[in-house]
Amino acid sequence: MNLFKDIQAILFDMDGTLVDSIPFHQEAWLRFLGNYGIHLRPEDFHAQNHGTIHEMIARFFPHEKSLEKRAELGEEKEITYRKIYQAELTEVGGLGLFLQKLQNRGISMHLATMGDQNNIDFTLDGLGIRGYFQTITGGHEVLKGKPDPEIFLKSLEKSGVRKEACLAFEDSGGGIRSALAAGLPVVGIATSHSKRELMEMGCVAAFADFTEAVTLLE
Repeated sequence: MNLFKDIQAILFDMDGTLVDSIPFHQEAWLRFLGNYGIHLRPEDFHAQNHGTIHEMIARFFPHEKSLEKRAELGEEKEITYRKIYQAELTEVGGLGLFLQKLQNRGISMHLATMGDQNNIDFTLDGLGIRGYFQTITGGHEVLKGKPDPEIFLKSLEKSGVRKEACLAFEDSGGGIRSALAAGLPVVGIATSHSKRELMEMGCVAAFADFTEAVTLLE
């Protein structure tokens, strides 16, 4: 597989791709919502887990019209997440080596995540990988969350690289649809779904983690 032939840039999702953080986000949401008397089964929450943090807060608190209060609620959820995940923060296997290999080959790296600035800082600085990324695009910079393509289109524009010379790395159905809608071929990381499921969603390749991707660069 000559996956990286003629590739000049890679656009990475963060949660579930760089870090296996989705279970911790779900736990944080369920704990946070429970504090407000909103008790959901994990499967019921999963069906509503899409969009920006502001879209999700509006979904769970439809009667809260104050934008300031909605922002406070969103930050409360994210603080809960960071407290839960702080001691568990670790990269998906092989990530650091993969980023180093990309840098050695002159392939630029760009972050396209629905995470806000605090979660971006928490993850990139916690892993010590901020320096690999030429541009960073967060959920606070877009109006529509994944599966809308806005986040990838904005990241593409920042990269300055034509989409034909880019790959996106994603883990979720919504993220894959977002990248495909932006015209990007997608490589799946199997944290949230099996490799077979990722391929069925439209990925051009799927890996258990980044150690498999490293072998293609060597």
